[in-house]
Amino acid sequence: MMLKNYKELQVWQRGYKLCLDIYKITKHFPKEEQYGLTAQMRRSAVSIPSNIAEGYGRKSRKEYIQLLYVAYGSTCELETQLSISKDLEYIDNENAVGVQQGIGDVERMLQALIKSLEAKS
Repeated sequence: MMLKNYKELQVWQRGYKLCLDIYKITKHFPKEEQYGLTAQMRRSAVSIPSNIAEGYGRKSRKEYIQLLYVAYGSTCELETQLSISKDLEYIDNENAVGVQQGIGDVERMLQALIKSLEAKS
């Protein structure tokens, strides 16, 4: 079945939800982090669904895969920032576990999609 657009991709949907979750959580970070960790986590989170969407819209599989790798890199970056936030006690353990699960899901889905596209090359 052919997808009509990137919004039908489960990995995009999960990445989008993860992005919204990060915005909600960082809303409560200390004000002194507004231009630091808060901004960086939001940029990383926005990068995930954005690069999935951009890659989907590209005309070549090679570019699509490249942008999926960028999205994957952003999940790794976000995972690190989440650990820092938890260690600084900006985020409680319950929220951290939920976000970590979301990141893990997106990482696995991206890896599977990349592997599938590379196999077709």
